[in-house]
Amino acid sequence: SLWLALRDVVLFWVEKGVRIFRVDNPHTKPFPFWEWMIGEVRERHPDVIFLSEAFTRPKPMKRLAKLGFTQSYTYFTWLNTKQELTEYGIELTQTEPREYMRPNFFPNTPDINPTYLQTSGRAGFRARLVLAATMVGNYGIYSGFELCESRFIPGKEEYLDSEKYELRAWDWDRPGHIRDDIALVNRLRRERPAPRCFRSLSFYNAWNDSILYCGKKTPDLADFVLVAVNLDPRTPQGAHFEVPLWEFGLPDHASIDAEDLVTGRRFQWHGKVNH
Repeated sequence: SLWLALRDVVLFWVEKGVRIFRVDNPHTKPFPFWEWMIGEVRERHPDVIFLSEAFTRPKPMKRLAKLGFTQSYTYFTWLNTKQELTEYGIELTQTEPREYMRPNFFPNTPDINPTYLQTSGRAGFRARLVLAATMVGNYGIYSGFELCESRFIPGKEEYLDSEKYELRAWDWDRPGHIRDDIALVNRLRRERPAPRCFRSLSFYNAWNDSILYCGKKTPDLADFVLVAVNLDPRTPQGAHFEVPLWEFGLPDHASIDAEDLVTGRRFQWHGKVNH
């Protein structure tokens, strides 16, 4: 009877027009319940999305995805180095979890104000935005990220004056915001199919540990997007990097046309190694 009552709570809100449910800590509830409940709701309303907000051990997170959750929280929030991000990106998109898990990259959440964002300033917010929006198919930001809100409780990964405990009136035009960056990223995600191709994530050589360099492509190579992100929020960085000419069947000495999607500038890369 409890299972039926909980299912009916969800169906009540679905009938009111709610189609997305962010489920808090589903790993603390019986797995058979979620498999049954999600199946019951989806049988009636196939368009309903369930987001698994489970920051727990890898196996329970993967189990919840297998049971039917449409999207899953991830460890991205705490991964900052090139090695960490590369290994996790490969795990999610090129190994077994890609068959059933749809990860959502959140730079921050109502519960988590990561240490990196507490100390990185505006540059760190821009870097985390681009990483989240380009590495996997789904990303999300919590209120205040647009304004580079980073005030924290000393010694904790929690927001000072948290919206969980009080109402906040945000000035969405306050100096230092990154709303234009978010608008650009979202527009490119809408206009170009490659960033939405979850399984196509590839990492390429950039000879600097502070620069993450990756790419997304459509199966027919009609759209091919390369992304380079400076992970160091305090120091400008540069690097020699490889242009993946081999992906197009071209020799190392070939040239290829490119477009800077931030500025709109068009140019040519000559040879496999550029700077």
